[in-house]
Amino acid sequence: MTLDIVSYGRRGPSGTLRLGTEQVEQIKRTVSRTPEVMVKVSGGGRDSGAVDAHVRYIGRHGKLPLETDEGLTLQGKSVAKAIAEDWQLELCRSQYRPKPAEGQKDTRAKLVHNIVLSMPAGTPPEKVLAAARLFARENFALQYRYAMVLHTDQPHPHVHLVVKCEHEYQPGKRLYVRKETLRQWREQFAELMREQGVAANATPRQVRGQVRKPYRDAIHHRLRAIRAVSQTSPHERSQRTIPATSTFMRAKLARLLGALNEGPSVLQTGKDTMLSTRAQVAANWRESADRLRLQGHTELASQAARFVAAMAPVRTDAERMAARWRVQVRSPMQERIPPSGQGERSR
Repeated sequence: MTLDIVSYGRRGPSGTLRLGTEQVEQIKRTVSRTPEVMVKVSGGGRDSGAVDAHVRYIGRHGKLPLETDEGLTLQGKSVAKAIAEDWQLELCRSQYRPKPAEGQKDTRAKLVHNIVLSMPAGTPPEKVLAAARLFARENFALQYRYAMVLHTDQPHPHVHLVVKCEHEYQPGKRLYVRKETLRQWREQFAELMREQGVAANATPRQVRGQVRKPYRDAIHHRLRAIRAVSQTSPHERSQRTIPATSTFMRAKLARLLGALNEGPSVLQTGKDTMLSTRAQVAANWRESADRLRLQGHTELASQAARFVAAMAPVRTDAERMAARWRVQVRSPMQERIPPSGQGERSR
């Protein structure tokens, strides 16, 4: 689904644009804020050592069972080695290209893609796994070798899917994952979840009024660990290892504070583009609402109008970080200021 919602309609012989049943259902799911599926590629191994490490990680070092494209269930510490041998990764041409020098970008072709299929908290894990099986079978069976494992150690159940990049029967053919590929995969996985009886949707974040890009996995995991510790009691924190702060976020905040010395205009960097995108999205939502009214979907048109009106204001990352920084700076100061009329007692 692109930013142009109306583009999904079809013009009849009269030239009048009409939204089909699928488009109407998509709009219903979006305005009712149906849970969104998540499909992402979280890196990929460029040599057999990296593939071995990732397979051991997602299998929790032999504790979780992995399902293969041949319908086998493998478990144990030797699974990673068995998969590497079965997939003949040592025969892949990119396997033996030299590693880049320190500080240089690794341009070697991937041996595997690491794909994550996820649903929000509360989704039955077995249904996520069932949909993931169908997803993998429809996209990769008899073409690209794959293995998968279900994780339920976090609130949101998700499946890690490892897919070999080289085609099994056409050596020169490789699996490339582009933005359009991810968009199609999200829509497909949402449909498969609905077939499992689970409400699921797949729309671009801009269409839903979200402008903030998600952080990379490593940053997200670090921030989540820090939040988890901060929500515990002082006694519990003393019993646990405090995770180090995110170097990425610390560097980002340092750059922001340094740039603020040049003036507040730094907070607006990139905002014109974001506002233009929001205006485009709002215009397409209004046109969709008009078409819905003409087709007799009056209530849905009203819901679409309310959905656009309720979108959060556009703010840049710099604006959000500056706002949080101001709150954190004020909080210690407010703790030191005694309540009105209690100055004598507080001393």
